[in-house]
Amino acid sequence: MVLAVSWATYLSSMQAFSSAGNSSPLRLDIEDQQLQTPPLISIIDDDESMRCAVKSLVTSLGLKASTFASAEEFLRSPQVEHTSCLIIFVTAFPEERMRTRAIEGGALGFLSKPFESQMLINLIEKAIKISRKE
Repeated sequence: MVLAVSWATYLSSMQAFSSAGNSSPLRLDIEDQQLQTPPLISIIDDDESMRCAVKSLVTSLGLKASTFASAEEFLRSPQVEHTSCLIIFVTAFPEERMRTRAIEGGALGFLSKPFESQMLINLIEKAIKISRKE
C-alpha cells in the first residue's frame, strides 16, 4: 500500500490533530475554510478491504481520500497532483532493503502490516505539516 498526501493549495493555519478521536482533527479559521481545500490522501493498495479500511480512517479524521487499486491507476488519475505528493509506504512484506530504498527515494514513512492506526495517523500528520511549509 502507498499513501500519497497532496495539497492543492497552501494551508496557512491549522492546529494539530485532536487526541479525542471523535472530534474533527483539523481546526481551520473561518477564512481558511472558505479559501482553502484540505489535502487529498490517495490510498493505493491492491486489497480492496485495506483500501476501504484506510479510507474510513482517513475520512474519520476530516480529510479527503481517494483510493486506487494500483500505482498505474493512481498515476493516470487527473485529480491528483503527483509532483507534490508525500509518500507513506505500507507493506505486508517488510524487507530492510525495500525500506531503505523507499526512504532514500523520498518516502516520508514506511510501515509494516499489520500496523497501529495511530502510527499511520502520526505519519499523515507529519506529511500535512511538511506540506504546509512548502
